[in-house]
Amino acid sequence: MQAQVEELGDSKVRLTVEVPTADVKHAVEHAASDLAVSTRIPGFRRGKVPLAVLVKRIGKERIYAEAVDTHIGNWFWDAAARTRIRPVAQPEYGYSLPQSSDTPWEFTATVAVQPKLELPDWHALDVPFAEVEVPSELVEQALHDLQELAADLTPVDGRAAQRGDVLVLDLELAGDSRRDYAVELGGGRLAPELDEALVGVSAGGTASVEIPVSETETSSIEAKVKEIHEKVLPPLDDGVARRVTEFDTLDELRKDVEGTLGEQLDAEVESAFRTAAVDALVEATNVDPGGPLVETRTRDLLNGLARSVERRGISLETYLSLTGRTPEQLIDALRAEAHQSVSRELVLEALADDEGIAVADDKVDALIREQLDEPAPDDGQEFDETVSRLRESGGYESLREDLRLREALDRLAAGVQRIPAELAEAREKLWTPEKEKPEISAKLWTPGSKEPA
Repeated sequence: MQAQVEELGDSKVRLTVEVPTADVKHAVEHAASDLAVSTRIPGFRRGKVPLAVLVKRIGKERIYAEAVDTHIGNWFWDAAARTRIRPVAQPEYGYSLPQSSDTPWEFTATVAVQPKLELPDWHALDVPFAEVEVPSELVEQALHDLQELAADLTPVDGRAAQRGDVLVLDLELAGDSRRDYAVELGGGRLAPELDEALVGVSAGGTASVEIPVSETETSSIEAKVKEIHEKVLPPLDDGVARRVTEFDTLDELRKDVEGTLGEQLDAEVESAFRTAAVDALVEATNVDPGGPLVETRTRDLLNGLARSVERRGISLETYLSLTGRTPEQLIDALRAEAHQSVSRELVLEALADDEGIAVADDKVDALIREQLDEPAPDDGQEFDETVSRLRESGGYESLREDLRLREALDRLAAGVQRIPAELAEAREKLWTPEKEKPEISAKLWTPGSKEPA
């Protein structure tokens, strides 16, 4: 799909998009199929109307109009992604209907876009960085976790459930049920209300709680405790090391745990620093994305969450009930996450533009080989087919943009000023005039504000 961008001023652009013949043909066939189902023609069953008869009955123009109406949105957003424009409103389309499904078709889309960002001097940004050592208690907790892997589960006799026990439950929820659901009590996998209610329940007993499902409604969950098992830990010694790892002694295991945790902490600290760096740039730039940018990302996050929980065998509704969150709370949290995610991308795009960062095809190809686990430059058929498919779908350019933003983040993290986390905390505690917020200021009415109650 080819697209040209024309700057119109006032943060508006006109996108001229050429839709390939294959896409036009697919859209027309899809529209004809839908209209054949919804149009009643004597002598033919719904959905079985030949195209020639359908055209004669309702006209070619209606079929082409349906094809455009149902597909132009996807064509526009695909072209927007390929040209890296950031629409903040719905576009205004301009076009004449296709005359044939055997030729390309062109339309225009005029749309407001995110204004070009003017970045501050990001080299002067102070970003806290924490130098960490592996805490001894973290090592002991890791060893305890390995010790639990060697633990035996013993049926409990004569006492009620307590935190740390493994329960086998039958769950009854509105419109759903789960049988033989094994869960550790206090492990964070149940809604807090249900987790608390199950403490003290004996085998054969039940616990019922009300979980919020919206701001005004609740849903009941009933859990029947079928079995209670407690963990019996073996001594933390060389035997545990040999039982759950490849090491012969506890000392060898401890050293390996310390080294692994050190590497993990270093990676986490560096990742946290990179996130803090881009968030500092977001704050300094005062970027505030909105409209389709944030709403589309929110839907993507929600769909991703739904797929994730469904892979674990539960519905999104059941997940909300088990975690004690309302749909409104979930959407608000995802929208806030989407807002920050888009803000980060916008400032990194601006930085990449300012720095003139470009990514060559060989770097994109190397990433594809890495994902295909084909490190050799002697590309095979799978690599060629993957590249061809990605180029046709726009995925190749998306990978290029991902690498471009990654390079921008690398430069940002290397260029900002790293300061000790303790110094950053001390600065936050210092009084400055802009931090002063007199109580009366919250009560003042100004033009444009909401009328005080």
